[in-house]
Amino acid sequence: MIDLFGDPAIWLPFAFAALMGLSILIYVVLDGFDLGVGILFPMASRVEQDRMIGSIGPFWDANETWLVLAVGLLLVAFPTAHGMILSTLYLPVFIMLIGLILRGVAFEFRAKARSEHKRLWNALFFGGSLATALAQGFMLGLYIMGLDQTPETLAFATLTAVFLAVGYSFIGACWLIFKTEGALQRKAVRWGRESLWGVILGMGAVSLASPFVSTRIFDKWFSWPEALWLSPLPLVSGGLVVALWVLLRRMPFPGDRKAWVPFTLATTLFTLAFGGLAYSFYPYVVPERLTIYEAASAPESLLIILVGACFVVPVIIAYSIFAYAIFRGKATDLRYD
Repeated sequence: MIDLFGDPAIWLPFAFAALMGLSILIYVVLDGFDLGVGILFPMASRVEQDRMIGSIGPFWDANETWLVLAVGLLLVAFPTAHGMILSTLYLPVFIMLIGLILRGVAFEFRAKARSEHKRLWNALFFGGSLATALAQGFMLGLYIMGLDQTPETLAFATLTAVFLAVGYSFIGACWLIFKTEGALQRKAVRWGRESLWGVILGMGAVSLASPFVSTRIFDKWFSWPEALWLSPLPLVSGGLVVALWVLLRRMPFPGDRKAWVPFTLATTLFTLAFGGLAYSFYPYVVPERLTIYEAASAPESLLIILVGACFVVPVIIAYSIFAYAIFRGKATDLRYD
């Protein structure tokens, strides 16, 4: 049994791995929906695009803070893993950063640009969102494959890149159902129904591939009694998919009832999928190569960093809650005048 509260060399790496995992999960959900809105952008009219921008305008900067936090924790808490992961994934990380820069610049400029220039910024916003989502999906696929680069692993990474982009468009559609109304909300319901198939295929592909990458993961999933404890995860996930399918076929409801439910269910589904990955790869921070205990910084360094994290993380959480509370309700056009 792991002593989580005795030896600092044990509980400190575990605490930082948990904090880094939480940061990644929050980023995937929060920045996932605004990346998804960007991917859906070309399917909407110009008026609807302004409303879509308004639905994410107050939040997107804060959402990306979680990515900065996760990468920062990886760097300071697991520097060996940071070097190994980012050196292998240099090209998709570069594409992701370019995508984030493009969408950030386009987001600000399109609100102030003349009408004849708006099409350019809309295209850059879509392109940046799509490039970011595809790059993150490609990195996820290679990570699951243990960072090996063979024709087979690259093909799998390409598959996960497409499925993650579709997954982001799904959670983005669910966000728009919650934050918009009228014709745009009806379009978002249709987008949600269509992209749900990509979520199903993506989760299926990852679930099928993961146990065959490693005999350790295979044993974790299919040995007794571990298989019994893990069984609620696929069962609950399957139930959520069915619930989303039935709900999206019936929406929108009169009086905007249950508009919040698809986004809540989608968030829960993403959380369960992330939990399954975390369970499968623990205690490795680099699959089958480096555990969190081997990659961790010295306990003395981690303890100092933990003190800082105890101040920084609550501030980020409080700011995020404050922003979502202040800008609750239906989205309006984003304006600077």
